[in-house]
Amino acid sequence: MRRIAVVALAAVLASGACSTPGASGEVRVLVAGDPEELAAFRAIVDAYRAAGGGPVRLEEVAERDDLVARLSTSIAAGDPPDAFLLNYRYYGQFEAAGALQPLQSMLDTSDVLDAGSFVPAAMNAFRDDGVQTCIPLNASSLVLYYNADLFAAAGLAPPRDDWTWDEMVAAARALTRDVDGDETVDVWGLGVEPQIIRLAPFVWSSGGSIMDEGAPSRIDLGSVRAALATQAFLDLRGLHEVVPTEEDAESIDLETRFLGGGLAMLMESRKVVPTFRTIEDFGWDVAALPRFGRRPVSILHSDAFCMTARAAEPDAAWTFLEFALGPEGQAIAAQAGRTVPSLRSVAASQDFLTPGGSPSNSRVFLAQLDGVRSVPNVASWPQIEDAVNALLEEAFYDPSAGPEAPELIAAIQRATAPLFAQEEA
Repeated sequence: MRRIAVVALAAVLASGACSTPGASGEVRVLVAGDPEELAAFRAIVDAYRAAGGGPVRLEEVAERDDLVARLSTSIAAGDPPDAFLLNYRYYGQFEAAGALQPLQSMLDTSDVLDAGSFVPAAMNAFRDDGVQTCIPLNASSLVLYYNADLFAAAGLAPPRDDWTWDEMVAAARALTRDVDGDETVDVWGLGVEPQIIRLAPFVWSSGGSIMDEGAPSRIDLGSVRAALATQAFLDLRGLHEVVPTEEDAESIDLETRFLGGGLAMLMESRKVVPTFRTIEDFGWDVAALPRFGRRPVSILHSDAFCMTARAAEPDAAWTFLEFALGPEGQAIAAQAGRTVPSLRSVAASQDFLTPGGSPSNSRVFLAQLDGVRSVPNVASWPQIEDAVNALLEEAFYDPSAGPEAPELIAAIQRATAPLFAQEEA
C-alpha cells in the first residue's frame, strides 16, 4: 500500500530496532513539490547558508505520495530525514505512530518564532492535545479562479465576494459553450474534482457536517443539509453538465484546460498560481467560493515542517526551521507565488500580495482564513479520503449508474466504517 501502516510503524519505533545514524552536522530535509516549489525550497536553503547557517541537504521528490512512501521507509529503516514538509491531511498517521518530535518546547523558547504570529487555523491543524507537533509554512484555502475575458465576452460581471451557489451555476451554464457548432463543448463553465475536500466547503456552508462531532468515528453526510449540498455537487455534472466529462477530464487535466482557455472557472488552492502567471492570452483572477448557505466556507490547504522523532541533528534542524518558517524564509516562498504564508505579517506584505501582479485579488486567500475549516486529524484519514473519493467520482461522472445522494452517502458510510474501526482498535 502507498500509505504507511500505523500499527506496524509504531511497533518498529517501540521495539528500538531502528538506530539513529551518527550525527554528521548536515541537516537532511525531505520535501515534495512541482519545479517552482522545489526552486523556492532551494532558494530558502541558499539564503540560510548565506546568513551563516550550517549545511542543509534537500531530499526532493515530485509527488506527495512519493514523499509519504519514502518517509515511511526511512523511518522503518532507522535512517529518517531530520525534517520534512507534509500536508496536514497526511500528517496524522505519523503523529499517531510516535514518529514525530513535537516542536512545542522549541517554539516556546525560540527568539525567532512566536506562536501568536501564525494563522491560527493552520497551527491548530498540526496540534495534538494542545501540543504543537509541526509548524505550518503556508495556509492556503480553496478559491475560484476565473477567466475574466470569458466572463466579459458572455456579458457577465465577475464573481462577487458574497455570491451564491445558484449564481455560480447560472454563470457556469452561460459560459459552457460549443464554439464551432460541432455539437462538442469547447469551453466548460466550471472545473472541480469530485473529491471530499472539494465537496466539504459546501456541506459546511449549508450548515451540515462531513464527520460526527467530537472524536470522529464515522462519515456524517446524512443530514438534510449535507445531503442537499452533496446532491447539488453531483448535479454539476449529471444535471447541469457544466463540468468536463470523465473522458474530457482524463484527456486534458483541469489546470491545462484553464491555461488553454477551455475552462471558465476552476476550484483550486494557491498551488496553480506560478503556472497561471505564464498566461498571456487572457486576463484571470481569483474569487471566494460561493456560499451554499448563509455564509461561504472554505477548506484549509496547509503544509508544515515536522521533525522526526529520531532526527540525527535535532538542534541544527530546529535552527534551519526557525529560518525557513521565519519572515525571511516565508517571504522567499511567497515570492514564488505557490503558497499563502502562514506568518500573518508576511501574508499582509507585498511579497505575497504582489501589487500589480496576478492574481490581483490575492487578499481573498487571507479573507477566507477567518472562517476556514479543516478535515479531521485522524491517522486513517488518507484511506478514508481515498474510499470516499472513489465512490464520489463514480456518482459524479456516471449519474445513470452511480447513486443519488442518499444512496451514495450510505455507500460511503459502509465503505469507511472499517477504516474508522482501525482508529478505535
